[in-house]
Amino acid sequence: MSPETVFLPMCVLAVWTFAVLGLVPLTRIRAARAGRVKAHDFRYGESANVPDDVLLPNRDYMNLLELPMLFYAICLALYATKNVDDLAIWLACGFVGMRIAHSLIHLTYNNVMHRLFAFAAGMTLLAVMWIRFALSLT
Repeated sequence: MSPETVFLPMCVLAVWTFAVLGLVPLTRIRAARAGRVKAHDFRYGESANVPDDVLLPNRDYMNLLELPMLFYAICLALYATKNVDDLAIWLACGFVGMRIAHSLIHLTYNNVMHRLFAFAAGMTLLAVMWIRFALSLT
């Protein structure tokens, strides 16, 4: 695989992040039309008046901006230092798969233990990417 292949999982995760972001206004507008929320409920983010199902897409979107920051950084670092190999690509794809699984669980049936497994698996893959990178620098 070419080193540029590392950008593909980054693009997939970015597209997924935008898709989840698209759910935020959609969910809020639906709730507003149903009279479940008012515009002022979002004046400072989300107030206690916002129902959980309306909060959920925004929370998931925030999740996609937290841990993945380290993913984007390691992919760029691997590329810049010419350390992209097949294993790095597999680890990157696995991480993205676990982030998407985490989101799907979060946004659908929201079983906390299933979400935890997806999060922990993805975090482990990401940690392995960083450890391999750090060891390659020595």
